[in-house]
Amino acid sequence: MKMKLFVISFLLVSLLLTSSMADGDDFCEAKCTERCSKAGRQDRCLKYCNICCEKCHCVPSGTYGHKDECPCYRDMKNSKGDPKCP
Repeated sequence: MKMKLFVISFLLVSLLLTSSMADGDDFCEAKCTERCSKAGRQDRCLKYCNICCEKCHCVPSGTYGHKDECPCYRDMKNSKGDPKCP
């Protein structure tokens, strides 16, 4: 009986974790598509936006600026010390 309860609990937790991770991917994809919609280099913009979104769980509104809405996103720097996130 304890083994069945453990297996059922494990499956429920796995299902919840899988669905929450999928929602995070959808969140970042939607937010970064909007953020990069006017970028001259959309491929590069989407790449770095998604990296920043996955780490910070936040993307500023609009296509430019508003980085104060997401301090983590705003403060990420590349190896040269320049802003990493578009």
